[in-house]
Amino acid sequence: MSNSSTTAPAGTGPAASAPGAGQPSAEFTHRQILTILAGLMMGMFLAALDQTIMATATRTIADDLRGFDLQAWATTAFLITSTISTPLYGKLSDIYGRRGFFLFAIAVFVIGSVLCGMSQSMYELAAFRAIQGIGAGGLMSMALAIIGDIVPPRERAKYQGFFLAVFGTASVIGPLLGGFFAGQDTILGITGWRWIFYLNVPIGIAAMLVVARVLHLPHTRTDHRIDWPGAVALIVGLVPLLTVAEQGRSWGWDSPRALGCYAIGLIGIVGFILAERAYKDEALLPLRLFRNRTVAVGSISSTIIGMAMFGGLLTVPLYLQIVKGSSATEAGLQMIPFVIGIMAGSITAGQLIARTGRYRIFPIIGSTLMLLALGLFSLIGADTPLWKTMLIMVVMGLGLGGNMQPMITAVQNAVSPREIGVATSSVTFFRSMGGTLGTAIFLSVLFNVVGGKISSAYQSAQGTPEFQQAVAADPSQLQTLQQAQSGDALNDTSFLGRLSDVVSHPFKVGFSDGIHVVFLLAAAVMILGLIVVLFLPEIPLSQRSAQQQRADDVLAAQHSNGVPGEVGAGPEVETKSSR
Repeated sequence: MSNSSTTAPAGTGPAASAPGAGQPSAEFTHRQILTILAGLMMGMFLAALDQTIMATATRTIADDLRGFDLQAWATTAFLITSTISTPLYGKLSDIYGRRGFFLFAIAVFVIGSVLCGMSQSMYELAAFRAIQGIGAGGLMSMALAIIGDIVPPRERAKYQGFFLAVFGTASVIGPLLGGFFAGQDTILGITGWRWIFYLNVPIGIAAMLVVARVLHLPHTRTDHRIDWPGAVALIVGLVPLLTVAEQGRSWGWDSPRALGCYAIGLIGIVGFILAERAYKDEALLPLRLFRNRTVAVGSISSTIIGMAMFGGLLTVPLYLQIVKGSSATEAGLQMIPFVIGIMAGSITAGQLIARTGRYRIFPIIGSTLMLLALGLFSLIGADTPLWKTMLIMVVMGLGLGGNMQPMITAVQNAVSPREIGVATSSVTFFRSMGGTLGTAIFLSVLFNVVGGKISSAYQSAQGTPEFQQAVAADPSQLQTLQQAQSGDALNDTSFLGRLSDVVSHPFKVGFSDGIHVVFLLAAAVMILGLIVVLFLPEIPLSQRSAQQQRADDVLAAQHSNGVPGEVGAGPEVETKSSR
């Protein structure tokens, strides 16, 4: 094993007091942490913004590139590469250090953004979005892992709350910027939608400069085998499964292409498990980690929360645009209460964890609030006042804010400091997989039920005097109704503007009824999530950061005379149970 530590320059790295001769200190001041945090948040903002800014611009881009029927592949390509690269970043950064990989992730993301802006066809855009995804896979998980390196678990949730604020802000700003750029013919002589990607360049360069300047973490490299068989098997397993999750609705879930994806994916997953067993502690995702109850609960819970969060909340903007008649920009602004809830829940949980040292109660409360919000969402209808829907958004946001970051803190606290990267990336990985699965399931359910719900609503309305009078006043609306009853509501709802309020109301009622089914399904999934969270153990939060624990490990090894030490090995209870 080769030991080579990188000492931070004065004023930019750890505080000056060294634990021993020749050893850099692993302690960071509050000011240094905030400076580092600024760079990490800029990198995370890139990834979060890119997930939402495309939502309101994809159709414009597809029309301009003459690839309307290929537009889904731009999302699928990004999703596949970002999901698969996440655990790779975690494992490699545990071995070689975080700074270089975080800078690499930002650089790849910026290069991918430039290429996306230069795309001349949807095929090119999909390929360049895949490059973007390789960078995005490291931005979120690496930022959380770096905070785990420099901040003790007791204080960590306070800082991680800022990341959720970035995520929430991007979810509002993204659709606004996407709609603005897509609506401009040209800006400075460049097609408007291309600025969606070029916008990432200055932000990314600024993030790289900040991170390169302030992020200097002491790192002791330990030589390991790289689990390339596991990485290849993971790609073979996930690529077809993620592809069918995104494309299955248009292919047909039992089509030959879908069945082929299932078979290849199953082979890849079996190969991945065999590779992880063979590589043991050097595996990409060591199976031993999942014998740790906190990691197991965190991974399962993150999958379920991802399903409920992405799958359930996916329908809220659709409700606002189709039922309430909001534009994409207005719908983005109307989601602000959700962001406020996330920020309030995350900041409150972080402050209380820092004061009390206890974290278990927050995921339980958060899951309960999410379950309550999904249940309330299932009751909203076409005539529900908008302010009531916004209040439910606040409850949902509070639940997410109290759940996501405390769970990451719990998982990071329960593992060895040498495995914070792989543990953090595993939580992010499973949350992403859950979101993909939830989106595929809930959208399929919505498409399957909404047509029948709309037809039933019109059958009930056709016998009312108000409806008959409205149709008699403008008979051309009967032709438009054929499109309304076709079930293609999510693809094109422009015809609603040609209908009177009385004639369009049954459509909105039927669509709301279809959304009820989605939210009830998401609530059922969240019940399972709440049950899983109840098994989360309460382990005393360490007062030392991962960097401090690693420094103690080095000192223990130097003074142990060959006798292995326990110092810095992570929480005592979990360490013993995981051996």
